[in-house]
Amino acid sequence: MKKSKYYLIIILALTMVMISACGSNDDDNEGSSDSGDDSSASGEQVLNMVETAEIPTGDPALATDAASFIVFGQTMEGLYVLDGDDQPVPAIADGDPEVSDDGLVYTFKLKEDAKWSNGDPVTAHDFVYAWQRALNPDTGSQYAYMFSGVIENATDIMNGEADVEELGAEAVDDNTLEVTLEQPVEYLNSLLAFGTYLPLNEDFVEEKGDSFGTNSDNMLANGPFVLTEWDGSGLTWTYAKNEEYYDMDNVSLDEVNVQVVKEPSTAVNLYETGEVDRTAALSSEYAKQYANHEDAATFEEGSSWYLKFNQERDGEETPLANENIRKALAMAFDKESFTEQVLANGSIPTDGYVPRGLAVNPETGEDFREESGDLIGYDLEQAKEYWETGLDELGVDELALDFLGDDTENAKRIGEYFKNQLETNLDGLTISLENVPFKNRLDRTTAQDYDIVMHGWGPDYLDPLTFLDLYVTDGANNQASISNEEYDQLIEDAKVTYANDPAKRWQAMLDAEKILVQEDTAIAPVYQRGRLTLIKPYVQGLEEHLFGPDYSLKNVTIEK
Repeated sequence: MKKSKYYLIIILALTMVMISACGSNDDDNEGSSDSGDDSSASGEQVLNMVETAEIPTGDPALATDAASFIVFGQTMEGLYVLDGDDQPVPAIADGDPEVSDDGLVYTFKLKEDAKWSNGDPVTAHDFVYAWQRALNPDTGSQYAYMFSGVIENATDIMNGEADVEELGAEAVDDNTLEVTLEQPVEYLNSLLAFGTYLPLNEDFVEEKGDSFGTNSDNMLANGPFVLTEWDGSGLTWTYAKNEEYYDMDNVSLDEVNVQVVKEPSTAVNLYETGEVDRTAALSSEYAKQYANHEDAATFEEGSSWYLKFNQERDGEETPLANENIRKALAMAFDKESFTEQVLANGSIPTDGYVPRGLAVNPETGEDFREESGDLIGYDLEQAKEYWETGLDELGVDELALDFLGDDTENAKRIGEYFKNQLETNLDGLTISLENVPFKNRLDRTTAQDYDIVMHGWGPDYLDPLTFLDLYVTDGANNQASISNEEYDQLIEDAKVTYANDPAKRWQAMLDAEKILVQEDTAIAPVYQRGRLTLIKPYVQGLEEHLFGPDYSLKNVTIEK
């Protein structure tokens, strides 16, 4: 799935694989995989791929980034998974649930032949355990809020005000899971396909302890593939066909070899020489070059990318706590030029936060992005006015800010663009670029050790709330000390107060986005990402997703 579909990202954290998306001259990047031709000749179904970011974690409760959720999308299944049209369909659930008349109690029957890769059955208890574990404050799950306002008592448990056993999820028996909601949730099925809602084998997790999810030996799969050959920090890993998977007969691939390649030139060379069958998203230079290539595949993602302004660092307010400084920065760069000249991969400039194509007005059918409109754009004259006002309020003539980014070639190029635009357009501003490995960037963003980061976020379910819920006060993924009481109330209204009133709920979300972007300018929208990849024509059946994992490999076949 995604997710992230923010990265989770002045420090600029931009990866070309989403946090939130996720994005070397390391020897491991030079290509160690066998070619697809060799595997085909032997009759094996082997796929060789490139990614641009390491795997930060193999623990679904701790993951917040696209790279990790891509792995879960291949190796694990929840009650639902996404089909090729991004619709949630039953997976471990044996068909649709029984629902009580009030829409609050869901009773799921589980597939009796679903197993973990060690042969243990997948049971209702595995879901209860995983959900309780994610909500336990001791686990430190940044995605625990995904249960809040959805499953009964989840919020109190997350806040340490109730025991995990009070969660509204019960294993009636091994194959029956009863889930009680706080209120009806119209996007529940897509939420249940999300990574934090995946089951976990309690005996295995408890046996591994702190080592769980740290490498492939300390992970267990219940999906089409098993992760192997991942040492927890390396730049290569393998997906092997899961022989215990209940639908194993419909999985063609025997093996998928993945290597992390941060230099676009290296990735393209590996593709051209036949050492890999699919690249990750191409950087602008190669996206332009291969735009009309017969192997080019384009996809408009549901991910939103924006500058996130950190308002507190090391316990002290930063200059970015000043609203006028934030507005100046948000208006001082040409996002149309950026998407056309720097990205050149089908990404579109946007003046709003929630991406187009995600959700429509329940009464009129109008897309959220279209209805919300353009909230803040490139306006150099206005930016200069905000800048001078902000400097006066701070009592300074100049500012020095950090701009954090990944250590990929593309992220470095993007950082240079923003440094040039902002320093040129705002007198007295100095931008320092810092480029670090993807995992380090995530750690620094979480610790709020940055000034500005370009953050990418992909939807976790099909609703605007999957974006807007991030920036409530003290939210786990806030990571910028963003706080507005009116905004918090609107999000609470959308989640709880108007749960049964679609029209009022929709308006609350429209109002919330306006506060976040236009009034407070806590974030500065930049673009909705598109991606252009190269994929061999003999690779058939790859499914790309608007939300959740970027893609699914279950139905891929090698047809030469």
